[in-house]
Amino acid sequence: MQNSLNTRSMIFTLYGDYIRHYGNDIWIGSLIRLLKEFGHNEQSVRAAISRMNKQGWVIAERKGNKSYYRLTEPGVQRIEEAAKRIFKLQPENWDGQWRMFTYTIPEEKRNIRDELRKELVWSGFGLLSNSFWISPNKQEKQLKQMIDKYDIEDYVHFFVSEYKGPHKSEKLVEECWDLNDINEKYDEFIKTYSQKYVMDKNKIEKGEMTDGECFVERTKLVHEYRKFLFVDPGLPEELLPKKWLGDYAASLFSDYYKALAQPASRFFEDVFSEGNEVKNKDKKYDALNHPLIIENNK
Repeated sequence: MQNSLNTRSMIFTLYGDYIRHYGNDIWIGSLIRLLKEFGHNEQSVRAAISRMNKQGWVIAERKGNKSYYRLTEPGVQRIEEAAKRIFKLQPENWDGQWRMFTYTIPEEKRNIRDELRKELVWSGFGLLSNSFWISPNKQEKQLKQMIDKYDIEDYVHFFVSEYKGPHKSEKLVEECWDLNDINEKYDEFIKTYSQKYVMDKNKIEKGEMTDGECFVERTKLVHEYRKFLFVDPGLPEELLPKKWLGDYAASLFSDYYKALAQPASRFFEDVFSEGNEVKNKDKKYDALNHPLIIENNK
């Protein structure tokens, strides 16, 4: 479990599910206190946040004798995009168009090429052939950010087009993504968290779960569910198999999240209130009615 809950990844989860609703920055002491709940020590927290600082995700700020870490603009963009995908509970309607992205990046910029591949996979692109990536989703904004970030305008081309055969679009999906493997991962998530949801919901209703325990379980839930951002391209319904478990997993996630939401937020605010400004909380934010949860009305 410790390996799956590595410190840097957990910090991203905390920024995405809590800190961004409270002004995007946090005192290092509060961060250390929160991560202590998961068994992370002060040294590992400081090392992880320092690494995130060097990578450009956060920026350090001194206020008096305290150090704070605020999300940078790229950090905010990444967190916002991740949150929208995590809390989207149903596939978007497809416009029938494919987004195609290709590049010829010189060998001396190989490190950029490797990073770009990771970003494309994270954004839901599939590799159809060498350096030729496709997605049925509207990715214009994300691609522009990538091109600007890596300064690769001279080496790339982007197209939006219909697929004219000779096969159906499902053939493109088969060649780019292993949906059976993704479905199996959703099946594992459902089997694990269906049981946990029933048990924890019962404990909460009986007052047998502390706010701290709810905070830990909610954070772990988001942390595990957000792993699908790295494997599920978020395909539109028209391109998904009939027995797709992603929708069921999303509904389970939503129900479990809402059961844990209020007590978990109470714990977070209790810790956050020491050394941070709770008044910076987004007035529109309500943990019970998450602003990005789009209910599945089917």
